[in-house]
Amino acid sequence: MAQPKIGYLIPLNEKLEEDPSVPQIPVFWGLNFIGRNGVSVQEKRLSRKHLALTASPNGSANLVVEGTNPVVINSGNIRKKLYSRENGSISSGDVIELIPGHYFFKYVTLSGSDDGRKAGEGDALGRKRLRQASEANVSETNSKILEVEKKGRVEASSLVSGNAGSSLSKRDSNEEAIRHFRVSNDKLPLTFRLLSVQGLPQWANTSCVSIKDVIQGDILFAVLSNYMVDIDWLLAACPLLAKIPQVLVVHGEGDGTLDHMKRNKPASWVLHKPPLPISFGTHHSKAMLLVYPQGVRIIIHTANLIYVDWNNKSQGLWMQDFPWKERNKPSKGCAFENDLIDYLSALKWPEFSVNLPTLGSFTINSSFFKKFDYRDAEVRLIASVPGYHTGVNLKKWGHMKLRDVLQECTFDPEFQKSPLVYQFSSLGSLDEKWMAELASSMSSGLLEDKTPLGPGEPLIIWPTVEDVRCSLEGYAAGNAIPSPLKNVEKAFLKKYWAKWKASHTGRCRAMPHIKTFARYNGQKLAWFLLTSANLSKAAWGALQKNNSQLMIRSYELGVLFLPFKRCSSGFSCTTTGNTAQVNCESSKNSISQKAELVTLNWQRSTNTVSSYDEVIKLPVPYELPPQPYSSEDVPWSWDRRYNKKDVYGQVWPRHVQLYSNQDS
Repeated sequence: MAQPKIGYLIPLNEKLEEDPSVPQIPVFWGLNFIGRNGVSVQEKRLSRKHLALTASPNGSANLVVEGTNPVVINSGNIRKKLYSRENGSISSGDVIELIPGHYFFKYVTLSGSDDGRKAGEGDALGRKRLRQASEANVSETNSKILEVEKKGRVEASSLVSGNAGSSLSKRDSNEEAIRHFRVSNDKLPLTFRLLSVQGLPQWANTSCVSIKDVIQGDILFAVLSNYMVDIDWLLAACPLLAKIPQVLVVHGEGDGTLDHMKRNKPASWVLHKPPLPISFGTHHSKAMLLVYPQGVRIIIHTANLIYVDWNNKSQGLWMQDFPWKERNKPSKGCAFENDLIDYLSALKWPEFSVNLPTLGSFTINSSFFKKFDYRDAEVRLIASVPGYHTGVNLKKWGHMKLRDVLQECTFDPEFQKSPLVYQFSSLGSLDEKWMAELASSMSSGLLEDKTPLGPGEPLIIWPTVEDVRCSLEGYAAGNAIPSPLKNVEKAFLKKYWAKWKASHTGRCRAMPHIKTFARYNGQKLAWFLLTSANLSKAAWGALQKNNSQLMIRSYELGVLFLPFKRCSSGFSCTTTGNTAQVNCESSKNSISQKAELVTLNWQRSTNTVSSYDEVIKLPVPYELPPQPYSSEDVPWSWDRRYNKKDVYGQVWPRHVQLYSNQDS
């Protein structure tokens, strides 16, 4: 039996005038699906069932975004964006943008018209038809309610009460939160930044950076550390690199690409692949050390030196500049310096000499980097180097280094037994014993009374198959999420899976290559780690021999943000007119103030007095707390076949070109 018609979606042009060239879409009582076919366009951003609209006899309607792209509701002067699986309410006169800024439709009900009256009376329809339609839709509506409950988005009653919008008020207040993320240059070392992503709206790239934004100025010498290096793209993307007198590239490339690099590199470049003493290890660290007449710039980031990593994916980057030490006043080292020199020493690159204009001739080895003053470093380094580490070296690398640093820190009581989050782009072969070992390290730390923080329950943020299929790159994005089915489908992992949801940074469709680990309570962070390390024993290390030995296969490097602010002067290697640096002489790595680490979605409470000297916002790209997978979500694994076509009409597996010269 046909359902009664409630109204229409009237197509509008960009001036919000009725567009007669596009057919109107009828809206019937109950559930209506609005999508690509009904709009009569072949726009890939519109799903076939892009929007589920449930209309009531009184003309009010609730909608749920079924597609992967957001929908906008314009009601009076209020413009509200809804993301996938979110819902809201509309009434007659409201305008819907099926894609933000595109495909405008005005919702108009039939109240008062002949058709409207027929919807409620006469011709054997009347109340009987409405009752039958209602009964036919009970199970479907209930399933929607249960699904919304599982997603944790709104209260179940909002679907039928028409008050769904009110349950979104907190989310709306944080919508597009990265738009308001502004950091002055002197505060940059306190936080990190996301890399710019092509194809995102301008607001989503606020305070984000490209490779040219960090490799700039009068660079005398550079160390580029990475796993993958596309030398053709790199020199085209950043021509300044070809003008630097000397560049050391520390890489993890294989023979084919290495041969191409040797043939095409500038003559002054030195290539070095660090030793890998244990099988199946890689040089995975991603960093840049840029030497200037004024000092050195240290950059720790998560992107390979290839096009797709710097343009299409969610990535993170931290940077701080440090001055030369006074030659006649040798200063003591600090924790950051010691960790950096230890790590650089492990790379074992061949020494060579460089002549730095106005500064003289230097031998470039790890000790060269002792010539800079790191006492104002705003982070701690957490590195991994391959080997079997015992004795004093047991706590020097990997998760044991993180454990050691956290054990020296005191945290607020709100973080006692608070949860952990692991987010990364490659999943190793794991077991429950090792997961407990890692969680033990990540749960380290003390309260003010020196009692332990206690264990935290972790969740793993990992893209689903649908996330990859509908991403900016389609299935091609899955090439950079290289985890086989045998690793992903382990039964014990099911309790850990959580969604990649990044609405507030506009990066739901920019698949993550960033790697982050954190302990949090709501929107507050006890600590936060930005790193190259994925979730694997190879990266973090595994304890052996009754916990007396840590075995690590790969090189990794990350920066740990802690709730302390050091007395940084805002020194810059590229800004003229630097003020004289004010050094802190504290023996404890210049810790001088208590700071509060928060996400972009954090909001200051109006009725509490803060005991913190400073609030530091970190642009965590995903939403906290994470949403656990629903029963329909399937974690991505790259060695399965996916026949459902992606946004480009492709299936998986498919050939993906990562280098400018594919023969390399």
